[in-house]
Amino acid sequence: MTVQRILVVDDEPSILDVVDYALTQEGYEVHTAGDAATAESAFARVSPALVILDIMLPDRSGLEVARGLRAHSSVPIIILSARADEVDRILGLEFGADDYVTKPFSPRELVTRVKTILRRSGAVCDERAMISLGDLQIDVLSREASVSGAPIHLTHTEYEILLHLARHPGTAFSREEILVAFHDVAPGGDERAVDVHIHNIREKLEPDPKEPTHILTVRGFGYRLKES
Repeated sequence: MTVQRILVVDDEPSILDVVDYALTQEGYEVHTAGDAATAESAFARVSPALVILDIMLPDRSGLEVARGLRAHSSVPIIILSARADEVDRILGLEFGADDYVTKPFSPRELVTRVKTILRRSGAVCDERAMISLGDLQIDVLSREASVSGAPIHLTHTEYEILLHLARHPGTAFSREEILVAFHDVAPGGDERAVDVHIHNIREKLEPDPKEPTHILTVRGFGYRLKES
């Protein structure tokens, strides 16, 4: 399997070290740059699958770098910024970014967003034709799910949540991580919506929704899908 390259651009060495470590642990090949000029040179040299880009760079705005990259490339871009203003977030997206993360951030959250965007963009090929977990089966190609052979009818969002959990059986995800996974929602999204979607999935999936055996609650954190 080809190792994917990620370019991380930030003028704070501590940020570069943290992000480098988190992504390397997940199997990515990480390249770093501390300013716009170095970033553009590195981009041309390594052809990354994704760019993580700080707004406040010493020689030029990261937004300008994003606009320049977008002029000749469709590479996914995640903007980093110490400013949480909605205007800055909108500007980042308007300049061609795919997502926006505010400092300070959780490295785990950032890694989740990277995986989600790469999967969505088609850069990650992790599409098994069928996922089987006990009596639960998900046909990835037809986007259909069934329990003990009986089809369950899910909305698009319900299917995306179930598929995400099924790709990582036994792994606990917070509500925010689930939001990011199925809709790339930035921090501040309505995490209560996840509880509603999980409730609806359980109504369709579980023999007794009040005593779920497939999608389990991780108290005070989120949800996980039982491994078998």
